[in-house]
Amino acid sequence: MNFPLIMLILLTVTGGICLLDYFVLRSNRAPGANEPWWVEYPRSFFPVILVVFCLRSFLVEPFKIPSGSMIPTLLVGDFILVNKYTYGIRLPVINLKVFDTNEPKRGEVMVFRYPEDPSMDYIKRIVGLPGDLITYRNKQLIVNNTPVKMEPTGEYTYVESGINYVYSLGYIESINKHSHTIIVNPAMPSIQISGVRQFPSHENCDYNHSGFTCRVPAGTYFAMGDNRDSSSDSRYWGFIPERNIVGKAFMVWWNFNDLSRVGLSIK
Repeated sequence: MNFPLIMLILLTVTGGICLLDYFVLRSNRAPGANEPWWVEYPRSFFPVILVVFCLRSFLVEPFKIPSGSMIPTLLVGDFILVNKYTYGIRLPVINLKVFDTNEPKRGEVMVFRYPEDPSMDYIKRIVGLPGDLITYRNKQLIVNNTPVKMEPTGEYTYVESGINYVYSLGYIESINKHSHTIIVNPAMPSIQISGVRQFPSHENCDYNHSGFTCRVPAGTYFAMGDNRDSSSDSRYWGFIPERNIVGKAFMVWWNFNDLSRVGLSIK
C-alpha cells in the first residue's frame, strides 16, 4: 500500500472541496442554510489530513519491524520512528530530494526503499559509503582494508518463527566510533552464494564461499543486518541508490510484547 500517495489524494480531494465551497458554493447557499454533508466532512477532515501528511512526509514517520534481520538492535514487533529530514528534505510520493542536510554515515540505521521493489521499505545498518571497499570474510567486516573492531559479548539466543531456537554469538562492533551490537551464527557461512542475485554494478563485487569484496559505486550505499546470518541485505541484492533513502531510524516508540522497549534509542 502506497500510504503517502493515498494521503496526497485525500489531501487534494478534501482541500479542493474546501476551496470550491469557499469561492463558489458558499455564496450560492441561502443565509443560515447548513453545509451539505459532502462539504462538511471534507472541511472537518482536511486540517487533520494536512497535519498528518506534513508530519509523515517531512518530519517523522512510524514503521513496524516485521522480521528478525536487525536482532538484537530491533526485535520483531518493534514500532519505530524514522527521522525524515536527517538525510535531506524530499518531496513525498516521488521521494525527490530538494534540500540537503546531512549525508548517511557508517553505522547508522537507515530505512530505504528496497531496490528490487521500491514499494517495500527495508531497514538495515549502513556499513559502506560511496567509494568504500567493503569486505566480509569469515564473519569479519573490513572497511577500506581496515578490520572493524569486534568485542565478544557471549552467547545470544532467540526464538525464530515462534518455534526455532537459534544459537548465536554476540559482538560489539565499532564502525568509525559508532558502536552497536551484532550477532553471528557460527554454524552458518558468511554468505549463501546461491542467494546472490544479478544486481546493478554486480561487477564491482567478488564472491567466494568465505565471503565477498565490493567497491560501493558513487551515489549508492552498502547495508547489512545486525543479525548477520539471517538478513537479506546488500550482500544479496546489491547497493542502495541515494534516491531510495527514506530516513534515519532513531527510536522504538512501542512494542506490544515488551513494554520495556518503549522509548529505546536506536544505536
